[in-house]
Amino acid sequence: MSRLRPCIDIHNGKVKQIIGSSLRDEGESAAENFVAGESAASYASLFRRHDLRGGHVILLNKEGSPHYEETKAAAKEALAAWPGGLMAGGGITADNAAMWIDAGASHVIVTSYVFSGGQIREDALRRISEAVGREHLVLDLSSRQKEAGGAYYIMTDRWQHYTDTPLDEALMEKLSGFASEFLVHGIAVEGKGSGIDAGLVELLSAFAKTRHFPVTYAGGIRSLADIREIETVSGGCVDYTVGSALDIYGGSLPLASLV
Repeated sequence: MSRLRPCIDIHNGKVKQIIGSSLRDEGESAAENFVAGESAASYASLFRRHDLRGGHVILLNKEGSPHYEETKAAAKEALAAWPGGLMAGGGITADNAAMWIDAGASHVIVTSYVFSGGQIREDALRRISEAVGREHLVLDLSSRQKEAGGAYYIMTDRWQHYTDTPLDEALMEKLSGFASEFLVHGIAVEGKGSGIDAGLVELLSAFAKTRHFPVTYAGGIRSLADIREIETVSGGCVDYTVGSALDIYGGSLPLASLV
């Protein structure tokens, strides 16, 4: 059965829901759907009370930017509120990955560190897998089509740049040897509440069902019908993340109905 994987996205030190494709390093700007008054730690505590495991805390500020330290501090507070219950992603490298595990993350989530110049850096992939162990590494393969009906390409740097690497079953098979899970956002629909990227869900489902490998899809989920579609297409093998549609993030879909 597909499971809810909660999310805590942190931007400029605050828990937010944004339109993913709008995020820009310049000026640390983003189109916001929701800005929370509560702390990241309070959301972590809420998910802990409901025993919603395997969610992710994502830092949306670039390291070295004016608001990065605020975002980092908020992320650490969330992890401390539920040690081992959440994953951490955003600016993770082989050099700092162990620090996030020590801070309470069950896993670290990585994209940009292992994709550079549009290509997979196998040396970096091996380094970070060895730094924390395959069992603590999640690869974020968030993707978007360059043209309608075309292949999905992995995007990096907070989804601002396409790689030259198409997402397909052969790539996922290769990468599964280095990580224990995949997290994949449908970037074209992320934060828009317009429904799921059905083509991407089908692609992920084909791999998850045949390989029995944990995969979480995120992006565009707006209703229970969307969740049922993910579960039906994947045979319950693909988990899901709901952001802006949840009532705790200003939407109309009650968290209680998913719990």
